[in-house]
Amino acid sequence: MVTPMDDHRFDKLAADELHHLENLLEDFDPDDVEVDVTTGVLSLTLRGGTKIVINSHRAAKEIWMAALRQAWHFAFDETASRWKTGKGDELRATLARVLGEQLRRQVTLD
Repeated sequence: MVTPMDDHRFDKLAADELHHLENLLEDFDPDDVEVDVTTGVLSLTLRGGTKIVINSHRAAKEIWMAALRQAWHFAFDETASRWKTGKGDELRATLARVLGEQLRRQVTLD
């Protein structure tokens, strides 16, 4: 039986992941990716105006990402220690793919 994640654990895991992503994105040229962070929300504005919003959603115990008229919902996979969709897509890999497509270059986030 899987024990539901409590709010405190979710808040810590989600905040740690958003902070990790923010740190990885600091290495990007600010002309390519402008990063804005508020509590629980990481907003990216890419060269050309594309926006990506990543936020923690406590009620659903998920991290949500919206970009290019698409949305993904990532739950924490305890076994893999990664944020994944129900289809198995990982948050970092999905964000890297979207960034790479928009910036027209290889992007890895790990």
